[in-house]
Amino acid sequence: MKRSLESDRLSATFGALADPTRRAILARLARGDASVNELCEPFAMSQPAISKHLKVLERAGLVSRRRDAQRRPCRLQARPLAEATEWLAEYRTFWEGSFGRLDDLLAELGEIAGERD
Repeated sequence: MKRSLESDRLSATFGALADPTRRAILARLARGDASVNELCEPFAMSQPAISKHLKVLERAGLVSRRRDAQRRPCRLQARPLAEATEWLAEYRTFWEGSFGRLDDLLAELGEIAGERD
């Protein structure tokens, strides 16, 4: 069960990150909380369009909203990003090992070619 829930969270995180507008929203929120209107400013899109992006980010757990008097500022939630980073780190280790073996093979082939000259 844990693996399935973890996989679903990763799918939601990567799905949310697949859109460049949502990544830009997260980058803006990394600098501090912002209202929907503040998040709309750099984009040529309506508030409802930004709100739809925010809902995707909220479902993925990447953004939360709170009530502050009349404002409802959005806040970045880093935990899902940390989980995605951990997952990617496993594959980074794999690829680094593969590249290391390839480097060794190329060095060996270079030595063999050097002996033939």
